[in-house]
Amino acid sequence: MTHRHVSEELAGRYAAGSVPEADARSVEKHAEACGGCAARFSSAVRAARPGAGPVLDAVRAQVLAAVVAEGVAAEGAAVRGGAPAVRAWRLLWAAGPALRSAWLSALVLTAVGALVLAYGAGAGQVVRPLLLVAAPVLPLAGVALSYGRHADPMHEITAATPSGGLRLLLTRAAAVLAVSVSALTLVGAALPRSAGGPGAAVWLLPGLAMTLAALALGSYVGCRAGATSVAVAWAATVLGPALATSPSAAAGAVRYFAGPAAQAGWAAGALACAALLAVRRRSFDHLERM
Repeated sequence: MTHRHVSEELAGRYAAGSVPEADARSVEKHAEACGGCAARFSSAVRAARPGAGPVLDAVRAQVLAAVVAEGVAAEGAAVRGGAPAVRAWRLLWAAGPALRSAWLSALVLTAVGALVLAYGAGAGQVVRPLLLVAAPVLPLAGVALSYGRHADPMHEITAATPSGGLRLLLTRAAAVLAVSVSALTLVGAALPRSAGGPGAAVWLLPGLAMTLAALALGSYVGCRAGATSVAVAWAATVLGPALATSPSAAAGAVRYFAGPAAQAGWAAGALACAALLAVRRRSFDHLERM
């Protein structure tokens, strides 16, 4: 149905609310890219519900005013012009509310602080394992800030669109992971490496598995609560003891994800969480609206 134009009869049934939910989502998705069908929907709704016109006009005016006030319109204009690298960064910036929050500053401070301690204070042999142990949990804070009423002032509107729900959450989580993986892996590679120590990318599978676990758990309790629960569990079992005891404890904690067996376990966990997330994908259509 997304590849065919909407008939007057279907638009009328949609306006009357008699179209099944699956078909309604399909035609809504089509109308996002088809101005003619969108206009047909609008006319049908106005005809079926005469009082809806002024309400829709008022909502549209308020949304546009809010968007302009936050500078999103200016960002969109900049995205359409400029160098490809600038456009890519602005698209990434627009895709993730977490990138516009204090989380990005905290990530940068963590990366810079690790380099300063390693080379300025000569603590490279201690900082490297600490960074590797902390890296898997750092993206979770960004994921927690990526979806829901607490993260997006326009959440009620975006969640109601065909592109809302899990698709929007995954897009924003991918933006968080893109920034986290790039920054933390580069910093990890720049830190002094002890003989036989793990590589800078050893945390990637654990980080992916924990992010998917947070999203899967979030399908039951909400994105913020799911990410917080996974982060607290990791901090209590691995990160906390590594920070509270001797420096050698951090190096010992790397065993949780260093080595083929540990990496295979994290890969299996990531696949299991991804499967659960696929089964629970519809829960995000209504979870954050309650």
